[in-house]
Amino acid sequence: MAQNVDTQLLKAERIFSVEGWVCLVTGGGTGIGLMCAQALAANGARVYIAGRRKHVLDSAAVAHSPHDGPGQIIPIGPCDVTSKADLEKLCKELESREDHLNVLVCNAGISGPKAVPDLSDATQLRARLWEKEEPSEWDGVFRTNVTSVYFTTVAFLPLLQAASTRPAQQQQHATASGSPRHLWMGANVIVISSMSGLMRGSQGHFSYNAAKGATVHLTKLMATEFDKTGIRVNSIAPGYFPSEMTMSDSDARGKSYLSDDIVQGKGHPIPAARAGSDEEMAQACLFLAKNRYVNGEILVVDGGVLTQVPGR
Repeated sequence: MAQNVDTQLLKAERIFSVEGWVCLVTGGGTGIGLMCAQALAANGARVYIAGRRKHVLDSAAVAHSPHDGPGQIIPIGPCDVTSKADLEKLCKELESREDHLNVLVCNAGISGPKAVPDLSDATQLRARLWEKEEPSEWDGVFRTNVTSVYFTTVAFLPLLQAASTRPAQQQQHATASGSPRHLWMGANVIVISSMSGLMRGSQGHFSYNAAKGATVHLTKLMATEFDKTGIRVNSIAPGYFPSEMTMSDSDARGKSYLSDDIVQGKGHPIPAARAGSDEEMAQACLFLAKNRYVNGEILVVDGGVLTQVPGR
């Protein structure tokens, strides 16, 4: 039976604190990955950021590590998450520094080829899609956006499970059968998918939307199958947030800028009429990181887009 708690214990700085936690964010040097890393570090975690470009990771860590408190942003790697060898090397490097992992954020992703299917003549439509896309490009999009999420998660399962069995977390909770269980779902994986994986329009990039749809379902599969390990798996499905994917570049601090005009020119209604902010992504990340009663869910943070376009 759940216990009532004193009101003072429900302060935001307590219920969203991750002080002392160990986190890893792939693609953590820029964009949404960096936003998640900042959110976790600002609230006390040691956050390792991995990616292919070491100089980007180093710059992000210098620019965005908290100025006070115990939180840190720490570059690790480099690592290409599509390579099992790189993932094994990254896992061993983290194991040499930490004996557990509380949060894994699988954020690395690519956009892929674009071919807008806005033609009514089937012959012209065929020509455009056939000429502008290649099977090898689809393979690359799925390898980065789906396959790497699976293998990254699998690589770190032991470290994640270790977070639930640490001596400091030996709180016991009763299961439905009445038997005790240590801190149910103590560690978790946050998969960065996309609203594009939930909508029915292609947005001109079939491969990306199909891959993100697969990422959404993979999240649910892993949440179900990994339940027995005590590891939760959830996903954030972002709308338009400033990143290298949306803007093709970032500044020296790993940050991109996405103007209201660009967002509103996407060709479909966006009720918020703007891009999402660092704060809004941070709120989503911390919610999934801390709420142990949520598993297998897709948290959409899209400014209301999916209320306006065909989708879920």
